[in-house]
Amino acid sequence: MKKIILSLSVIAMIAFTSCKNNESKEKEVEQEETMEAETATEESSAEEMEESNTIVDIAVGNDDFSTLVTAVKAADLVETLSSEGPFTVFAPTNVAFGKLPEGTVPTLVEPENKEKLTGILTYHVVSGEFMAADVVKAINDNDGSFTIPTVQGGELTASLDGENVVLTDANGNTATVVMADVDASNGVIHAIDAVVMPKS
Repeated sequence: MKKIILSLSVIAMIAFTSCKNNESKEKEVEQEETMEAETATEESSAEEMEESNTIVDIAVGNDDFSTLVTAVKAADLVETLSSEGPFTVFAPTNVAFGKLPEGTVPTLVEPENKEKLTGILTYHVVSGEFMAADVVKAINDNDGSFTIPTVQGGELTASLDGENVVLTDANGNTATVVMADVDASNGVIHAIDAVVMPKS
């Protein structure tokens, strides 16, 4: 009888222990799943932040591009320049816009001049992502000047002045790249010191 009671006690102990083990295993699995879910959430949040770091987002976050942002909004190009791309944007700074004749910017952002403004802005945009090194290589590979087709349909000519990349527009006016390789999730921005104009 004692042996039977002892055997039952041992079985009960084993069963109790295995239950405890199962419980702790379940808890471990739950903890692992929770940690995995948290990690996945953090990763997707990081990806979302990266995805939202578009050309427009970067321009909005930089005070030097506030005039450009106003113009992009007036031309309804926010959605286009926030799309997948990739794009290379030669972005005029506020100083660049300031070099235009007085009253030019306020006139351009008026609704009736939207088409003209769109043409000017898309003349600063190139389809594809071209870092400064790519542009310099293209210039050197093409005997010192390289023709760049723009989204607007016109062309810019890139050349070198010392180490600086200079863009010449359809009217013979020039702009110098003053800040290169501002990386965005849908392309790259190169800041320029003058507004380039398509053939009118």
